[in-house]
Amino acid sequence: GVHHAGMLPRYRRLVERLAQAGLLKVICGTDTLGVGINVPIRTVVLTALSKYDGTQTRLLSAREFHQIGGRAGRAGFDTMGTVIALAPDHVIENAKAEAKAAARSAADKKVRKLVKRKPPPGMVSWGQPTFDRLVAAPPEPLTSSLRVTHAMVLNVLDRPGDGRAELERLLTDNYETERANEAHRARAEALEHALRDAEVIEDLDEPDEWGRTVRVTIDLQETFALNQPLAPFALAALDLLDPEHPDHALDVVSVVEAVLDDPRPVLAAQRSKAKGEAIAAMKAEGLEYEERMERLEEITHPRPLADVLEPAFEMYRERHPWVSEHPLSPKSVVRDLWERAMDVGDLVRHYELARSEGAVLRYLTDAYKTLDRTIPEDRKGEDLIDLIEWLGELVRQVDSSLLDEWEALRSPPPDGAQPDVPTTVDDRPPPVTANRRAFTVLVRNALFQRVELAATRRWGELEDLDGDDGWDRQRWFDALTPYLDEHGSIAIDGDARSPAMLQIAEHPDRWAVRQVLADPAGDHDWGIEATVDLRASDAEGTAVVTIDRVGPLA
Repeated sequence: GVHHAGMLPRYRRLVERLAQAGLLKVICGTDTLGVGINVPIRTVVLTALSKYDGTQTRLLSAREFHQIGGRAGRAGFDTMGTVIALAPDHVIENAKAEAKAAARSAADKKVRKLVKRKPPPGMVSWGQPTFDRLVAAPPEPLTSSLRVTHAMVLNVLDRPGDGRAELERLLTDNYETERANEAHRARAEALEHALRDAEVIEDLDEPDEWGRTVRVTIDLQETFALNQPLAPFALAALDLLDPEHPDHALDVVSVVEAVLDDPRPVLAAQRSKAKGEAIAAMKAEGLEYEERMERLEEITHPRPLADVLEPAFEMYRERHPWVSEHPLSPKSVVRDLWERAMDVGDLVRHYELARSEGAVLRYLTDAYKTLDRTIPEDRKGEDLIDLIEWLGELVRQVDSSLLDEWEALRSPPPDGAQPDVPTTVDDRPPPVTANRRAFTVLVRNALFQRVELAATRRWGELEDLDGDDGWDRQRWFDALTPYLDEHGSIAIDGDARSPAMLQIAEHPDRWAVRQVLADPAGDHDWGIEATVDLRASDAEGTAVVTIDRVGPLA
């Protein structure tokens, strides 16, 4: 088995359960294997007593050594355990050479001079004294990781009683130094001002019925949270958007994406693809090399609403200087996923991100959580709710464990009840058709993806989309040529994508769907008719669509 922090939770959990069942003889892992799991391990083999901590290579601390070494022979499983540390490679090679030289000398009675290998330049070496010191050394004292966040301030101020006094107690009576607590209290005060300026909280002249002197001013869902450092800015920036604009839901997504941490592999892939497409277009135009290179410097990943959000953020930063340590970063990952009508697998293939699937899913999970918990319910229109449900289902179908534990924390069992503990290694996601709202969006996206490809005459991609058993490019071309002769083009704007353009007839085992094509004259007299296989969709984790007919509507 393999186990490390960069893996998706479903894979790590599978390794843990297989080990608990005694089905794995060896697990290769990092020191994350020593935290928070109950796995019986008899022997721990450390390949090195040094590690790279993200900044430099250094010797293990006593705490790190005891954390992973302590897994050997856990109480309740074994009466004893064994910890082995391998010597550095150059020490092993020297020992082999010495043994070989000694054997030869014993055979021919000649003393041979041995040139020992030296450690590689810059290597942090170790030996038996290092091992003995780590065994004998007590673990270093823990250092506090206390961070004052918007969510902490909001939750403490909104609890019954004097929230300010409780926050003061929390940031005074702890294991931090007084100097650190002074910084924490100053930050808490700054965050409280930010929440007040964003009109999330207000002061009360008299305590309310719960004894609170601060009140949350807007109608927030029970799970509301400001988990991102720039979440108050995102909340305030919603007022910059036009609720009547057809792309309002996507604009809300862009505001939220701008305050999330960058998924660097995705953004790098987007830039690379955009530059590749730009070079091809510029070559077709006959531009000289120097001019092409100059224009390439201006190309980056998609940054929707940057011209609106960045000036607004500068004004916000003047009033809240503490946000300077958290730069705004407009980007389009969720929006790109939606606009291209892709699922996670499509995104990974489109941008060649197979080695970064974990980073992609973690970003999509963060985006889903932030959209779900930061946007107040009264600011969520039907289109945005559809999008949030769709995004959550995309993540669940790839790795439901990314959201299962979070959902369990949101809805804990009743007092005294024990949470369900899985007893098998079955990590299959829930049936995709169980979430009707999200599945309907998946069907809409699947049909509209075909509309977009047809509108741009990408017949080959339509053939690839439907696979060997679907329509080939010639059949698509023949079916749509009469439409194009009559209407000229297929619209792919927001109105063309609206739910009203998709008609669904539900049956127990299938859906019969009709995607109406938006023509320039607004006749809406052509469409794509298809069947959605519900059982196959549950098996595949996405909408399985079979095209039946393309033509005039009866």
